[in-house]
Amino acid sequence: MTHTTRLNGKLTLVAGGAGFIGSHLCAALLAKGDHVVCLDNLQTARPSNLRELESHPNFEFVEADITGPLPASVADRAHRFGRVYNLACAASPPQYQADPEHTMLTCVVGTSHLLRLAEQAGARFLLTSTSEVYGDPEMHPQQEGYRGFVNCTGPRACYDEGKRAAEALTFDYGRMGRAEVRVARIFNTYGPHMNPDDGRVVSNLVCQALSGDPITIYGDGSQTRSFCYVSDMVAGLMALMESGGDGLQPVNLGNPNEMTVNELLGHVLALTGSTAAVEHRPLPIDDPRRRRPDIDRAKALLDWEPRVPLAEGLAATCAWFAEELGGAGGQPMVAAAE
Repeated sequence: MTHTTRLNGKLTLVAGGAGFIGSHLCAALLAKGDHVVCLDNLQTARPSNLRELESHPNFEFVEADITGPLPASVADRAHRFGRVYNLACAASPPQYQADPEHTMLTCVVGTSHLLRLAEQAGARFLLTSTSEVYGDPEMHPQQEGYRGFVNCTGPRACYDEGKRAAEALTFDYGRMGRAEVRVARIFNTYGPHMNPDDGRVVSNLVCQALSGDPITIYGDGSQTRSFCYVSDMVAGLMALMESGGDGLQPVNLGNPNEMTVNELLGHVLALTGSTAAVEHRPLPIDDPRRRRPDIDRAKALLDWEPRVPLAEGLAATCAWFAEELGGAGGQPMVAAAE
């Protein structure tokens, strides 16, 4: 029995569906038999992410910004939606800091619009929140009960506090019985469809290594991250959306295998054969020193944990970027902060 059959032909809305994770989620939902409506303003997403989906008979793309009223093509069919995924927001520091007001409004006003749609439709709603709600954490690894150490007035606050507010709004809807809700806190994710110049550490290191540009390391490279391949992340999001319970607890989704940025660089250099020089730059303001999710809740609730080893996922990512850079004429990529 397909997912669509279980939902009696209902539609699935994926806001931010043209983005890195969103495009993979749309593909996975289509593979399960869903009729997917992808909503995206293309502010940071690339239309090429959807190239392989455009001809699918159960796929629709709607260009719109969730900070404004939802377009009629979505609002007029509210009763038909059974699931609403909210992945809409710039997610890397250079992107979300470029227009901090829009970032905050996307998190709060945009989430409000989608929650109202879910309420009207009787649909289940999933918010993709972020590990950034933990700030530069004093607890390690980070458990969902940790309230975080966030600079609420710093340059990352538009995103960190925006997502914390979006979580609060989502859980209020759940507590009031206005919608069934789920909240995922996503940790560092990588894979094909990343934007080459999005400023994430994986895309920075891989693109610089492939192009022969000096490789940028912020600080001394001892800061840690935990990297989850995109197919594992998508599986976690889908499992959370369909999970039981009241949904009133956030769930960490990420890979608990922690490594330093220097260790990641070693893997990238080995895969690409790059001999590019390494340049050290100051750490960005409020850059987290350590990141590692505690995923015990996801294991217990969803029977989920990452399965793709870093070597396998990074090889696929490097191959994808190599094709992208080759298609772009091999132009050097501009690095941004992690």
